Amino acid sequence: MSIIQHKKIAIIGGGPGGLTLARILQMNNAAVTVYERDINREARVQGATLDLHEESGLKALEEAGLMDAFRASYRPGADRLRIVDKHAAIILDDHENGGEDRSRPEIDRGPLKEILLDSLEPDTVVWDSQFVSMLPHQHGWQLTFKNGSTAIADIVIAADGANSKIRPYITPIQPFYAGVTVVEGAVYDASTMCPNINALVKGGKVFALGDAQSLIVSSKGDGSLAFYTGVNTDENWYKTSNINFSDKTQVLAWFKATFTGWDNIWLELFENANASFIPRPQCCMPFDQTWNALPNLTMLGDAAHLMPPYAGEGVNMAMLDALELGRCLTGENFPDVHSAIAAYEKQMRARAGETARITMESTAALHSEHAVDFMMRIVG
Repeated sequence: MSIIQHKKIAIIGGGPGGLTLARILQMNNAAVTVYERDINREARVQGATLDLHEESGLKALEEAGLMDAFRASYRPGADRLRIVDKHAAIILDDHENGGEDRSRPEIDRGPLKEILLDSLEPDTVVWDSQFVSMLPHQHGWQLTFKNGSTAIADIVIAADGANSKIRPYITPIQPFYAGVTVVEGAVYDASTMCPNINALVKGGKVFALGDAQSLIVSSKGDGSLAFYTGVNTDENWYKTSNINFSDKTQVLAWFKATFTGWDNIWLELFENANASFIPRPQCCMPFDQTWNALPNLTMLGDAAHLMPPYAGEGVNMAMLDALELGRCLTGENFPDVHSAIAAYEKQMRARAGETARITMESTAALHSEHAVDFMMRIVG
């Protein structure tokens, strides 16, 4: 008999990790509900494209039976990379490499979300369900949401991201500041609004490096560009700077003052950006974090092992978590849910700790005077 038979499973968070887990559990006849804070399915999906790796994200999609849908929706060529200096001079052009096997295909967040949602049974996702708190209830949990609704679950899985509200129920361990703050922006209709940068990106992505600073620009399938500055700052810089990140003029002035000596081509991004910029101090969980497994509560993705984005591992780790947790809960190797969770968490922490260490090395290298040399060793 399956250890999750007759158990209600609640997944908090409808990102790629949570939805992948829901799919894998439903393939094994589990009773699972995903509670997502977005108001509905049409809520706008932000962020750059995602590169899925063979050993993690793609592996999870394969297990979930979704590779055909992925192949119909991914963006060939979006993984092409140009490394440039602060003057926009091209140092390495991946577009010149044609025909070789691409092991890290890219897909926009929106289409990936649609693939995963379409794979689930109707009404699996309960929208407008922002988690507030939970209390022990019999052998499970009673969940309370911001809209006033409640739910009962035998097993709860936190997939609620970097600012997880459920993680503190599992461990008090906090992330540490990674030393870099990102300022994120986007330009819609980039071919018209940002033609020079759009031509430089050429449907792929650009890493601009110099003066221990970074500017990463990615194309999206809707014709927009997502971009991220990276600067070594104090942890609370985004507060103490007194910059109103909703004011384009203030952010543009900050960029000019901070990225002195950078070519004026980059100003296109800031002059034509849409809506507000978002400052994001980058944080990372300790590499050696540990806790005692609980019998009916666990976590995956950023909630479990937050790390900066500079190795492209975040979504891949979350989807691999989903694959491994799904296997533990639906396999026949464990006598009960508690031991399955303990086994999953042990291997997850070891894997994520090593990945976080590598990610922090990459974060530091990309924001050093040797950033170009580092990137050339990685992709050259």
